[in-house]
Amino acid sequence: MKTLLNVIWLVLAGVWLALGYLLAAVLLAITIIGLPFAKQSLKLARYALWPFGRALVQSPTRHETLSVIGNVLWFVLAGWWLALGHIVTGVALCLTIIGIPLGIADFKMAGAALVPFGRTIVPARELNAGMVAADSTIAFPD
Repeated sequence: MKTLLNVIWLVLAGVWLALGYLLAAVLLAITIIGLPFAKQSLKLARYALWPFGRALVQSPTRHETLSVIGNVLWFVLAGWWLALGHIVTGVALCLTIIGIPLGIADFKMAGAALVPFGRTIVPARELNAGMVAADSTIAFPD
């Protein structure tokens, strides 16, 4: 089921959202200071291409202060317009019955687009097996 959802997602929204993340990565990588943000944008681009069967969880090695500073800068530089892209595609997907689960997933990803630092992407089966802490997760079904 997750493969079918991922294929439909890829065609309807994933490619466009991933291109937005890639554009953000290129723009952020132009300066040396923006390289950590570009790296995060590339991670989210991969996640936007194939989200079902993976989860976004709190990173076990996160540094709270650095995450907050990174998230504030990310929000100003790229997060708000990437989240806006998720909201627009989510609304468009919800216009059809088949697209409603994809639209809901898109709305969940909008939150990840706003504040991605301090989070990591793991396979959902690791989350289900208890290998990863489940607090503050954005999971998509297997």
